[in-house]
Amino acid sequence: MSRYLRLIRTFARTSFQAETAFRAHFFTYLFNTVLGLGTELAGLGILFSQVESFQGWTYGRALILLGVYLLVNILLDINLWISMNTLGGEDGEVFQGTFDFTLLKPLNTQFYISFRTWDIWRILDLPVGMVIIGWGMFLLDEPLRLGAILGFLLMLLIAVCLGYSLILILETCVFYYLGAPLTWIFSTLYNMGRYPITIYPDWIRTILTWIVPVAFMTTIPTQALTGSASTWMVLAGFVLAVVLFMFASFFFHRSLRRYMSASS
Repeated sequence: MSRYLRLIRTFARTSFQAETAFRAHFFTYLFNTVLGLGTELAGLGILFSQVESFQGWTYGRALILLGVYLLVNILLDINLWISMNTLGGEDGEVFQGTFDFTLLKPLNTQFYISFRTWDIWRILDLPVGMVIIGWGMFLLDEPLRLGAILGFLLMLLIAVCLGYSLILILETCVFYYLGAPLTWIFSTLYNMGRYPITIYPDWIRTILTWIVPVAFMTTIPTQALTGSASTWMVLAGFVLAVVLFMFASFFFHRSLRRYMSASS
């Protein structure tokens, strides 16, 4: 375990050195972050300037949901998404045959492709998501209970596990399909998670809960923090995360057999 922790630290340090080589990159990233966040907040502001609540969601709860959506997205973007996203596509490792070098590393392959690259600038966005959540809680003016905090942290862990598993499954499809990476499917559906899952028709709600479990990544963590999540849904999310992670790992290692080495 300590060896892998040291490797993660090394990967992060190497990425930090690469990302900070160009100072202009920081200011460009900062501008994009402010612009994107301003757009999100402006949309919520316009909606709730017309109504006090929408489908039972007040402005404060909607802010918390937006903060959770951003926070989970940031946690996935920091390293998991960027690390695995180089597998697929015509410029990807599998198509180009450079995946040989990945397989030759004296490491667990799944671990390596999951943690090898870090987007250091995304760490700067973490306080943004937490501030938005805090702002929403302040507007609700409700006492924050220890049980709610623990439930939220558990759901946050479940959300990252679910997101990681889905990305791994979609990236693994590169061993069967060498076209564009299929992670756009998850990205598109996850974007729907910035709104309460209850606003969608039943069939979309079912897809976003049990097939591509976006609800367990945004809406239910929000409900856990505000004390409105049911215990059985939290337990269902935990079980779903464990099962999906095990399947994703099995699917990845099984699919490695289909890889045709560049030297073969």
